[in-house]
Amino acid sequence: MPREIYRIDGADSEHFLQGLVTNDVAKLSRGLVYTAMLTPQGKYLADFFLVPAEGAILLDVDANIGASLVQRLGMYKLRADVNIGKTALHLHRGLGTPPQDAFADPRSEALGWRAYREDAQPEDQHTDWDAVRVGNLIPETGTDLTNDSYILEMGFERLNGVDFKKGCYVGQEVTARMKHKTELRKGLVQVTGTSSLTAGSEITSKGKPVGSILTTSGDKALAYLRFDRATGELEADGVTLTRTA
Repeated sequence: MPREIYRIDGADSEHFLQGLVTNDVAKLSRGLVYTAMLTPQGKYLADFFLVPAEGAILLDVDANIGASLVQRLGMYKLRADVNIGKTALHLHRGLGTPPQDAFADPRSEALGWRAYREDAQPEDQHTDWDAVRVGNLIPETGTDLTNDSYILEMGFERLNGVDFKKGCYVGQEVTARMKHKTELRKGLVQVTGTSSLTAGSEITSKGKPVGSILTTSGDKALAYLRFDRATGELEADGVTLTRTA
């Protein structure tokens, strides 16, 4: 997925972001911060990376939601000393030994490294990133994460995308209540089929809908599942499924 890189600077930048995002911005002292912005009702709006930079914070976001995210951030800026502008930087990413200018992807070791450079990223001919994500239960913006998502259902605690000790942020109350007072009845899982799977297919159990197929990789896929209803054999388009993670 194409990415856009924005630069956030100004004396109030860190404090400004701290009150809006799900993770602790202070973690920038250790590298990349994976985080999200939520609605006041606790639903997903956008996920992105915050990147430490000299005199600034970079924001690495899916290009399809970059403009809307920046517009949303601008609504909260008011009189804060914060400037947000798009850069000409490009995301580079890979597996194996990271280059000197790279940061470890905080979501999982399986996702390797990310770096931000002025030269355009050459087309990656070697890594099947969908297969990596499906194999490690990692959701993608737009494909798996939508405006109906709750981040705890989509694994953000496991992916180091939320901090429960940082204090208030938009949507924090709902997220904290889901963490401490409820048992998740829906969520992201990995399934394996008896043959290839199709994204968007409805998952049924005992003939009733219980979820849907999201990102696919051959006979494996990410799926959004109703745990309380998925009590029998699972099927999608006539393919028998087994929950594998």
